[in-house]
Parts: sequence; structure tokens; C-alpha cells
Amino acid sequence: MTQLHDLPVYDPKDERTRRNPFPLYEQLQDQDPVHWSPALKSWILTRYDDVRHVCMGQGVSSDRLRPFYDALKDERRDILSGVMRYLNHWLVFKAPPEHTRLRRLLNTVISAATVAEMGPAIRDAFDHIMKGVDTGREIDFMKEVAELFPAFVILDMLGVPREDFKPIKAWSDDLRLFIGTAQGEADKYTRARDGADRMSAYFRELIALRRRQPGQDAISRMVLARDEGGMLSEDELVACCMLFLFGGHETTTNLLGSAVVALLEHPQQLARLHAEPALIDSAVEEFLRYDGPSNSIARVVAQDHELGGKTLRAGERLFAMINAANRDPRFFSQPHELDLGRTPNRHLTFGFGIHFCLGAPLARMEAKVCLGELVARFPGLHAGSHEPDWIDALVMRGPKKLPLVLA
Repeated sequence: MTQLHDLPVYDPKDERTRRNPFPLYEQLQDQDPVHWSPALKSWILTRYDDVRHVCMGQGVSSDRLRPFYDALKDERRDILSGVMRYLNHWLVFKAPPEHTRLRRLLNTVISAATVAEMGPAIRDAFDHIMKGVDTGREIDFMKEVAELFPAFVILDMLGVPREDFKPIKAWSDDLRLFIGTAQGEADKYTRARDGADRMSAYFRELIALRRRQPGQDAISRMVLARDEGGMLSEDELVACCMLFLFGGHETTTNLLGSAVVALLEHPQQLARLHAEPALIDSAVEEFLRYDGPSNSIARVVAQDHELGGKTLRAGERLFAMINAANRDPRFFSQPHELDLGRTPNRHLTFGFGIHFCLGAPLARMEAKVCLGELVARFPGLHAGSHEPDWIDALVMRGPKKLPLVLA
């Protein structure tokens, strides 16, 4: 964190901010809630009401990739052409009416009802992973549990062999550098292109196979989905497969890692959850609020308007900091305290309005299974020999490495 004229300045490249952004978020809320970041050339919003305002789409647009891409005048335009081909079809980057159509079709593929039916399969996936974990030594929780569990669940859901996880994870990590707005990777555009090329080719083959031999998996349901407007196009199918895979494991991986860090830092709450396993539902909501996987959402100002005494101009970028809003003392009592029984808990981690996260029911169930079972089986779990290492991303948040002892 740097200072300019005694006001805090948001710079995501600052290592202290990456490790723990919350002190800076609190300063911004108090002193400069609608903050212009010179490092990002973007607005940074930190108060709950302002972030919720953005989530509802008032005065802003989620169609932010096309303006960014159209403004490119250098080699990045050619590098990113393949990435844009698919990301332009992702729900999170769509505005009505295109968003409405896609959402309606995908609601037939994943819903609270379909997730509820997956309960036994989700528990089986967790048990399978834990059988391979050596509980007699320090582990990297991210690599050995948090990355594998939600990935296996989404792979099973898509009908993709678990053995293909390793290359898929590499492609996803490369794509994340661009989607997550990494700040320290000079070659993020080239890597994102390569990841998108490989992932799209992989899913294109699977889609062709499902057309010939449909099954009960999510890809088959996407291929068959239709409404009065027709079916998903080939590029839309590929893009939706990529979104399901990326969104279906990256977000939950980060949630699981941050939740374990929160428990390690609050041993009384860890003991409380062990003693009261029925708290798991509210506990997951508190993990989502306290240090959630959605650090921010990016939008483009759609029309000139005033906010917090500042004039936001059409075409300017802004980042609504979800994790800051979730600790706004104007909305939450004792916001910096982890309270696994907190109620009400109207956090914004899954968004609000038309862009409310399609995968929220799945993420919640996976978190309940993983975190509930970990605490039940290993009440003495404790930190390993090193501090967590956090991912380089502006719109996501979670540990990259997390040494842990399961005991």
C-alpha cells in the first residue's frame, strides 16, 4: 500500500495487499470509498451499498471484454483473438438480452435440484481423494485436496475422465492469468491464448462425441438444450464447457483454501464447528463472507453518473471489491470477526441480481462436504511450517500453497 496526499492508494501489485487486503479496504471505505487507482487506471469501490449497486447493473455493463479488446492496437490483439472467441460467450461477460437467453438454457443443465441429486457422488469424490492423502505428514492442502476435490466433481458432472485433470488444470491456470487480471505475469496473454486453444480443442472433440452418443452428463444436456430461440451454437457449447470447468473448480478451490486459513487463524471457531457440526451451513456462508473467493467483479461504466461525489465517465473501468463490501461495518456488525453462527449473513460473494452465480448451489454443497468432513475427522488440524502463498489475481482470491497438518 502506498500513500498519496495522505489518502490510501490501491495497488494490487503490493505484496502486503495481496496477502491481506482488508486493512487497506477499511481505509478506503472510510477515506475514499469511490477511489481512482492510478495503477489500474480504474475505479475501486469498497462500500457494501456501492458494490451492491454495481452487482445490480445500474449504470454499468458486464460486457467489458469487447471494449478492452477493441481498444487494443498492438500484438495483444492477435494473441487474444482466440481467447475472445470463447470468453465473449461466457455468462459473466454478457449483458441482456444475450445473457437472458444463455442463462435460460443453462438453467436446464445446472440447478439446485440437479446439485441435490449429486450429493452422494460429491461425497464419494471427497472420500476418494482423502484415501490418497498421507495424514501422517505435512501436506500442501491446495495441491492435495482443494484443487482435486471440486475439479473431480465438475469433471464427473461433465463426463470427463478424471485422468485428464492434470493437463486441464494447466490450461485453466494459464487462462486464469488473463481472467483473474494477474499483475505480475508478463506473458499472461500468450499463456492465456495457449490455454484457451488447448481447452477449446479438447471440448470440441467431446461435444462431437456427445452428439453421436449422448449420455446423462452435463455436456450432453447442453448439446440437447433448446428453447424457442433454438439451441446453443458450437462456439457457445465450447465456451459453456470451458466456463463450467473453470468456474466450477477455480472458485471452490479458493473458497476451501481461504476457509481453512480462517479456521487456522481462529482455533476457537474450529473447536466450535467440531463440537457443533450442524453449524456447517452457516459456517460456509461465513467463510464466503469473511474471505471469499470472489475478490472483485469488473465492470465498464455504461453512462456518465455520479457516485460518492465522483463523476464516473462512460467507458471507464471499475472494480467492485466484493471482499471489501463483505466486511463493511456499515452493513455487518463486527465485520472482521469470524463468527460461524452469524445470522443474517447477506454477503455478496455470489453476486446479486441477474448475474447471481449459476454454480452457487454446487459450491456450497462442496464446501459443506469438504470442510465439514475435515473438521469432523481432523479436529486437531493445524498450520504447517510455512505461511500460505496467495495467488496473483485481482478478481479472485485464495491461497496458492497452504501447508497443513491433518491431526
